[in-house]
Formats: sequence, C-alpha cells, structure tokens
Amino acid sequence: MFYSALRSLLFLSDPESAHERVSHFMSAAVRIPGAAAAMQAAFHYGSSRLGRTVCGLRFENPVGMAAGFDKTAELYPFLARMGFGFVESGTFTALAQEGNPKPRMFRFPDHDALVNRMGFNNPGAQAVAAILAHQPRSIVRGINIGKSKAASVEEAEEDYLKSLALLLPYADYIAVNVSSPNTPGLRLLQEASKIHSLVAALRSFIDENRRVPLFVKLAPDLSEEELKASIEAIVAARADGLILTNTSLDKSSVPAAVDVQGGLSGAPVRQRSTQIIRRAFQLTEGRTPIIGVGGIFSGEDALEKIKAGASLVQVYTGYIYRGPGLPAQICRSIDTFLDKSGKTLDQLTGCDAT
Repeated sequence: MFYSALRSLLFLSDPESAHERVSHFMSAAVRIPGAAAAMQAAFHYGSSRLGRTVCGLRFENPVGMAAGFDKTAELYPFLARMGFGFVESGTFTALAQEGNPKPRMFRFPDHDALVNRMGFNNPGAQAVAAILAHQPRSIVRGINIGKSKAASVEEAEEDYLKSLALLLPYADYIAVNVSSPNTPGLRLLQEASKIHSLVAALRSFIDENRRVPLFVKLAPDLSEEELKASIEAIVAARADGLILTNTSLDKSSVPAAVDVQGGLSGAPVRQRSTQIIRRAFQLTEGRTPIIGVGGIFSGEDALEKIKAGASLVQVYTGYIYRGPGLPAQICRSIDTFLDKSGKTLDQLTGCDAT
C-alpha cells in the first residue's frame, strides 16, 4: 500500500529522474545511524531452504538485483540490506561514458514494461574501482562489464580486459555483457568465434590473477542456431555460467513501444526469457549454472525460471513496479512452495526442462 502511493508520486517524473532521486536516497540512507539494521529487519526474509551454493559461492537466497540498477557502484551498501541474496552492479566500461542522449528510458505501465536505451552510462572502471575499494561486502556482489562505445568490435577484447583488471579485486563474480542493444556493435560479440575469443581471454586473465566465476549475459533475440552456437563457444572457452536474458528488441507485444528505440524489459519478455533458459539448460545438460532474468514480478515467476533451469534469478523492472518488498515476497513464496512440496531448490532446478 505504501509503495503504491510512493510509486504514483515517482511516476509523475520521467523514469531516469525518478531513479536518480531514489538513488540519492539510497546512498544517504545507509549513512543514518541505525538505518542499516532497520532496513535489514524490514526487508529480509530468511530460511535455510533458500540457501544454495553456485559456482562455489554461497547465496543466502536465490534472488538478486540485476545489472542496470546500480550504474555508479554506489548503491550496493543499500541494496545488500534489502533482502537480496546477491547484487550485480554495472554495466561498467573501461572508459567513462555519459550514455545516449536523454530521454532514454520509458515506462509502459499498462504492460508492466520499460524500454531503455541508456548506453552504458557509468563513471568508468577506474572511478568505479575507487568507489568499490571502500565498500565492505556483506552478500555476493557481481561486477558486470561491457564494451566502451569508443572501442570497435576489433578492440573489444582489450577494452574488456582493461575493465577486468581494475574491477576483478572487488568482484565475487564477473558478468560479461555482450547483449545490450544500446551500444553499437556489441551484440556482434555474441557470434560464436568472437565470444569464444573474448571469454577465453577473460578466463585466462582471471585464472592468472584472482579466480572468481565468470558469467556471460546473452540476448533473448537469438535464433535457435545462434543460441546453440554461442553457448557451445562460451562453454568451450570455460565460462562458469550464463545470465539469461538481457532486454529485447522485439517490442511487438507492446504496441505503444514499437517505435521507441531501445530494449524492452519487464512482463512482456518473461515467456521468451524462460524459453531461452529452458533451452540453455537442455543444451548444457544442466551442467552450466544459469542466472534467470526477465519479467520476474512474483514468486511464481521466479519458480517458473528455476523450474526451467535457473539456479538463481534477478529482478529489475519488477522492482520498479512492485517496490522494495519484492525480494522478500519472492523468497517467502519460494520458501512456502518448498515447504509444502518437500522439494529442494536443487531438485526443482530444471525439472520442467527435461
């Protein structure tokens, strides 16, 4: 009820301005004496049934914040107290970027959807590293890296490695974004030979410096043949997992958004994202962990992703529309299902994919 009223006020502003206001509040709130404990008490849902280990990392629960919400690296301390099992910050690039011209984010409330063409706006990896260096980690933190707009596709590998070298010390896992539709040429890196070369280079650097899991984030718009080839190349290059999926260029389900440039997220992409997760689970025979993201607004949505093959899930657009209580609501719903069914998360993962 409270968030419904607050959302009405926030939605009077354009999406990016509203996000900036909320971000300022989040950054300030964690510095108020006693605020951290109060947030933890209000938004945390705990149950031993929800914990799981993925790629050697222990997650208190399987619900994470997706990349794109924390683009400055400043929001992790707040989000880590808001009931999430993990937070993925970024996307960060080697070079600081202002991103695409505004307006660049659009709401479609009738469809529980957003379209964004942000363009990897971020302070740059060096500035981000300085921010992260002063943040204690209380829950798993992923660091999402992408290609600088100024770097060509041919220069992408070197560009990613610059970001990785600066940010690896502060990551519990690294996520490689090759699937945003808002950076020219980026999605070309999903092609099998290119993604294999990129992932192999990143894998080698990680192995030589600080061993953390490496995930690759793909688009929902890949054909069956493209998906199969990309996943085979990613696995061959020894990535640890997949993040499925990013935003979609297919906006046919939201007529008002068809002519709006950018990637669609939210409820309209839920089904396609789940289909991709299920197919990836089948292609890897369940041996490659998957983080499922796309259209999760409830515990039922999260369970759908898990049953399709996701070991973990992430929210973003659902958080905008449903508010800060969403992680706890999802956790409570999953826990209730596990309790009643007598199943474990391990037993549920991929049960609808076989």
